[in-house]
Amino acid sequence: MRAVLALVCVSAMTAWSHTADAKELSITTIKDDPYAMSRGSQLEGYCIDLISELSKKLGFKYNVHPVKDGRYGAMDSSGNWNGMIGEVIRGEADLAVAPLTVTAVRERFVDMTTPFIQTGLSFIMRKSADSEDHSFSLLSPFSTEMWVGVLIAFLLTGLCVFLVGRISPMEWADPEADEHSFTLLHSFWYITGALTLQGAGPHPKALSGRVVGAIWWIFAVLLLACYFVNFNSVLRNKSKHTSITSFEELANQDTIDYGTVENGSTMLFFKNSIYPAYRRIHQHMERKKSYVSTMQEGVRLAQEGRFAFIGEAVSLDLAVARYCKLTRAQEVISMRSYSIAAPRGSPLVKNLTIAILQLSESGELTHLREKWWASSCVGSDETHASDALKPYDLCGLFLLLGLGLGVGLLLALLELVSRARSRAKDGKKSCCSVLSSELHRRFRSGGEGAEQESSDKSKA
Repeated sequence: MRAVLALVCVSAMTAWSHTADAKELSITTIKDDPYAMSRGSQLEGYCIDLISELSKKLGFKYNVHPVKDGRYGAMDSSGNWNGMIGEVIRGEADLAVAPLTVTAVRERFVDMTTPFIQTGLSFIMRKSADSEDHSFSLLSPFSTEMWVGVLIAFLLTGLCVFLVGRISPMEWADPEADEHSFTLLHSFWYITGALTLQGAGPHPKALSGRVVGAIWWIFAVLLLACYFVNFNSVLRNKSKHTSITSFEELANQDTIDYGTVENGSTMLFFKNSIYPAYRRIHQHMERKKSYVSTMQEGVRLAQEGRFAFIGEAVSLDLAVARYCKLTRAQEVISMRSYSIAAPRGSPLVKNLTIAILQLSESGELTHLREKWWASSCVGSDETHASDALKPYDLCGLFLLLGLGLGVGLLLALLELVSRARSRAKDGKKSCCSVLSSELHRRFRSGGEGAEQESSDKSKA
């Protein structure tokens, strides 16, 4: 038996070599990511690599060109074929290597090899909120960058309150005799009280301190308002989300809209189906007019949420690999396959079928699939990035806070300079020397010891 099989293979290869040596094979394809894509003046993609592997096994030369009319191939009312199938029938191409679906009508006019990809119909939608870890749902209204910005604003404001309390003579009149109210710890405690809308005394007495305090209160109130509004929106979106895993569940709900490419093979499948669930899906798409013009539009709507896009599973897998916020349903229906088309009676078909089977058995087809469908997610860690507020959304609020802190520090310095000038005039000294001495008294290390001693005395 093995000897007979070997003889058949040798005969087939001999016939192939005579055909292949006669001329360079003209191969038509279609630009469709990731099967064939332009790279400068060359083409690359899954089908281009498949042609290369087949040529190595069968030893033929070839020339690849994109189909002139950019179509796969369909028969018009007059019985003429367009697209790649038309080029093969008219003898303009020896082979059509592309994601060509094997159909009964195509098999009547061309010969097709064994499939190199098996696929079916499925649907994609935005990932379920329930499929992710929500241990820190309280943080979801703000993005990570936003929380970092809030923390920096908190630290800078606390430090600014501390500096204003030290610099302003209205807050700390005599550093050697009076107790300093706004220590570093109390400064942070004061602004923390503002975040709870309660406040924590003592409050600033100087104009500079009141400016800083008022600006921080405005910042805190507006920030909390934005947080709670967005938090309510996030909770509402989660409660409305419906987890759908099958076409039956898709047909039996009305929370999420769904659609497919208009006038495509997928639409025709649901239109001609006799299964009740599939009929309801077609009726819904007709009633809602939820068809899309291209697959790219369907993928975009699915990313935005509240929409399920129905298409061929192999193409949907590519979309999921590119956009990590999407997920594909496990159910696959209406199994179909992609094959290479050749003219009727072509001796190439048998040899190509054997070569495709050898590539499949050796794992080469699996390797090509993994290569061109490799995950390159856009925004993989930002499934709800559109829901979370980012720093640029509240840019004006942060600018207002920064301006208020700057004005507060400037007023504190002006208050100290005014006092230094008054003392310099009374003591007939240089204003700069008095100001330098005053700053030294307020920030010298011994000041903390005097402050602690005064505090201990008051407690006793």
